[in-house]
Amino acid sequence: MKRRAFQLSLAAAAIALTTSALAQTKWDLATAYPATNFHTVNINQFAADVDKASGGKLKITVHPNAALFKAPEIKRAVQGGQAQAGEIILVNYQNEWQIFGADGIPFLADSYEEAAKLWKVQRPLLEKKLAEQGMMVLFSVPWPPQGIYSKRPLASAADLKGIKWRAYSPATARIAELVGAQPVTVQAAEVSQAFATGVAESMMSSGSTGADAKLFEHVKYWYDTQAWLPKNAVLVNKKAFDTLDKATQDAVLKAAAAAETRGWDESKKTNTASLDKLRAGGMQILPPSAQLKTDMKKVGDTLLQEWLAKAGPEGQAMVDAFRK
Repeated sequence: MKRRAFQLSLAAAAIALTTSALAQTKWDLATAYPATNFHTVNINQFAADVDKASGGKLKITVHPNAALFKAPEIKRAVQGGQAQAGEIILVNYQNEWQIFGADGIPFLADSYEEAAKLWKVQRPLLEKKLAEQGMMVLFSVPWPPQGIYSKRPLASAADLKGIKWRAYSPATARIAELVGAQPVTVQAAEVSQAFATGVAESMMSSGSTGADAKLFEHVKYWYDTQAWLPKNAVLVNKKAFDTLDKATQDAVLKAAAAAETRGWDESKKTNTASLDKLRAGGMQILPPSAQLKTDMKKVGDTLLQEWLAKAGPEGQAMVDAFRK
């Protein structure tokens, strides 16, 4: 009798395990950034939080360093369901829809406080657009303020003329045009190699990007222009989200809100730590000269006017709301 009861309990346990396995959902989350980058670390924590809060019902595997899809492919992969979720840098998609590039306009939002204010007015528009494309935005985290990396000293924008400038978005490509630099396309995962081989000699990016790529080995100067704080956003395929039960959906949204708050804090900490790392490696961290600052502000004004002309009433309304 005891043996029979034991066999029945084993069978019940096996059925429970099978049911549990069947009930478990697995997502792939693609990102183009290294595993050590603060964005990726934050996303891994988000995945762990979802796993715990859902009781193991939803397992999210994070694929860093463009291992699953390259940066330009990630949004389409999420939209098409090849990956259930993915991280993009919003400014990369400005040519598709101007609002994506709002946080890449130089000197529009040039501090964490201003960037948060911009996100507040940008997010509802973004959510509506992504819903039309079958996606949702889970959370968004900014990069630290953007400065100019250069292999040569810069006294003014004239010193950028002819320099090989890494362009990773429509805005950074347009900056190259306006200052007479030579734009070259280099993915985040290839930055170190590009500067080591002379493919790139300058770029506008955060201290975090340079610290990750150990650019102090190849670049002498970083000018703290604090031009803008571009944001990454983690997107999810709407159908994939809708197939989750209500409790798991709530777990995802709660973990996403926590990831956004934590990510903004980590961005601030990373900014300080990254610049310290660049200094320790021998890079000179410098304030821009008055002339360079004036020159780049003119570039920013030009980009804002061009952006508003393309973005139309929707873009103007967003900027007006931001400036209130």
